[in-house]
Amino acid sequence: MGQRRHRGREIDGILLLDKVPGLTSNGTLQDVKRLFQARKAGHTGSLDPLASGLLPICFGEATKLSGFLLNQDKCYEVVARLGVTTTTADAEGEVLEQRPVPALDQDAVEAVLARFRGDIEQIPPMYSALKHQGKRLYELARQGVEVERTARSVSIHELRLIAMGSDTLRIYVHCSKGTYVRTLAEEIGAALGCGAHVAALRRTQVGERYNVADAKTVSQLQDMSDEERLACLLPVDDALQDMPSVSLNSEMCFFLRKGQPVFVPKVPNAGWLRLYDKEGVLLGVGELLDDGKVAPRRLLRA
Repeated sequence: MGQRRHRGREIDGILLLDKVPGLTSNGTLQDVKRLFQARKAGHTGSLDPLASGLLPICFGEATKLSGFLLNQDKCYEVVARLGVTTTTADAEGEVLEQRPVPALDQDAVEAVLARFRGDIEQIPPMYSALKHQGKRLYELARQGVEVERTARSVSIHELRLIAMGSDTLRIYVHCSKGTYVRTLAEEIGAALGCGAHVAALRRTQVGERYNVADAKTVSQLQDMSDEERLACLLPVDDALQDMPSVSLNSEMCFFLRKGQPVFVPKVPNAGWLRLYDKEGVLLGVGELLDDGKVAPRRLLRA
C-alpha cells in the first residue's frame, strides 16, 4: 500500500479575507486552504468573480457554524453602468442592449432608489448558483437554457447614492441574505429607463461585526510567517457573539453530547444559545425548546 496522502492539519477559526477581483470564491478558498495547510475550510457566501471584498473563511470546527454567517446581513458598494444591459447583469456578460442614458439629476435618481428600499421581491438571475433539477442555473444559462424561477422576498435596509456620473451610479447597499445586487442594479437601470449592469462590486461588511477594513488579502497572507497567519484567525465562537451564552456542568455536557435536551437553570429566554462547559470551552450551539430544555443543534468535536 502507498503512503497515505497528507490531508492537512487541524486548524479551527475564522479568517476575514479580502477577495480580489478576477478570481472565483472557491478558487480563492483553495489558495487560502493550501496556504494554511488546513485539512478543512469553507467560505460563507460566494462573491462573483468580478466582485471583491469581505469573504469570511471558516476553518475546521468553525465550518459547522458557517450557516450563522451566511444568514447575516451584507453591505456592498456597487458601481452601476447605465445604458448597457448584459447577459449576466455584470461586466463579464455579453452585451444585450445599449440605450441612451437620459439626463439625470440627483432628485430623479433618489426617487427611483426610494422604490427599492424595504422589503422587495426579486427573481434570482439565471447566472446564479441556485439549482434546478440538480443543475446550477449558471450551467443551464451557459447552454442557452432559461427556466422559470420563483421570486423571493429580500430586505433592502439601506440604499444610498454615493456619487453619480454621466453614465454611472455608485451606490451603497445594506441588504438581507439572498439579495442579488446584480439584479438590484439591473432593476434600478430599468426604472431609470436605460438599463444597467454592475461594473464593480465590493462587499464591505458581513453582519455587524465583520468589516473589510479588518480583512487580509491572499497576497498579504503569503508575505506572513505561519505564526503571523495563524494569529489572524478569530476564535470559532466569534461568529456567535450576538447569542446569549450558557455554562453547563459535566452531567449536562454528557447528555447533550448524546443528542439529548437538558434542563438548564436560569437559561436566557432566547432561541439560539452558545453552549460552554464549566472550563469555558465551546461545546457548540443549542436551542431553547418550548418545554424549557436546551437541545443541541450544532456540536463541536469533544
